[in-house]
Amino acid sequence: MAQVDQATVERIIEEITHQVLVRLNSLESQADDCCADGSCIRCNEKTNQAVRAGADRIASTLGRQLPADAVGRMIDHTLLKPDASRDQIAQLCYEARKFHFASVCVNPTNVKLAAQLLDGSDVAVCTVVGFPLGATPATVKAFETQQAMRDGATEIDMVINIGALKSADYQVVYNDIATVASTAHAGNAMLKVIIETALLTDEEKVAACQLAKSAGADFVKTSTGFSGGGATVADVALMRHVVGSGLGVKASGGVRNYADAQAMIAAGATRIGASAGVRIVQEAQ
Repeated sequence: MAQVDQATVERIIEEITHQVLVRLNSLESQADDCCADGSCIRCNEKTNQAVRAGADRIASTLGRQLPADAVGRMIDHTLLKPDASRDQIAQLCYEARKFHFASVCVNPTNVKLAAQLLDGSDVAVCTVVGFPLGATPATVKAFETQQAMRDGATEIDMVINIGALKSADYQVVYNDIATVASTAHAGNAMLKVIIETALLTDEEKVAACQLAKSAGADFVKTSTGFSGGGATVADVALMRHVVGSGLGVKASGGVRNYADAQAMIAAGATRIGASAGVRIVQEAQ
């Protein structure tokens, strides 16, 4: 695996962190006049933060209501509970077919069943590796990825080595992501990198996103849903600001209804991970 110079990585991260945090800190001295005309999706402090943090998507789409089919195509219909039964996986896949979701997101042992049930449909099969702690070696995550692709997965959501990130060991984090990215791409699969925002400072979120981008990820994703916090508008806006338009941003965890989904999309999310996909689309309709 190619190595990236750690000093270069740290310098890039320091520069981006400085730029983003300057924008975020400037919020304290700016007045809020959101929703004066009632056009906002959510008139709250986090939406204002997202706008002023550099999320141009909010500025350009504020108040825009996406049609139900468009929202559905952005949803990873998710069931990652350890006690999920085969019948529940079958129901998940039935709903995904019916509402034309982007994918179903299931645990690795359910990938083969999901792939069989979704054969011939427009719904992809997504699974998770290094889940939910991210604390397995990169080689193990790569093996999980290879097995998942053999079973029919075309999208891989990996959890980063969170401990290495918290230790500022950026080389380890980079290699962790790059190893899985190269494995996934060799099998024509997409890679989404879960950074677990609930456990990170803003500086660490910026570092994680920049490392994921440099290491060849296709998406950055907010959360596993197993660490006490999920997606927020502010985090999605920050992640979008760091990765630019070249990567997708997946908001996952706590997106329970259409209003939540709209807020995340407005902040820059291009994919929504949710177990409430049916409710979201029905509310959109």
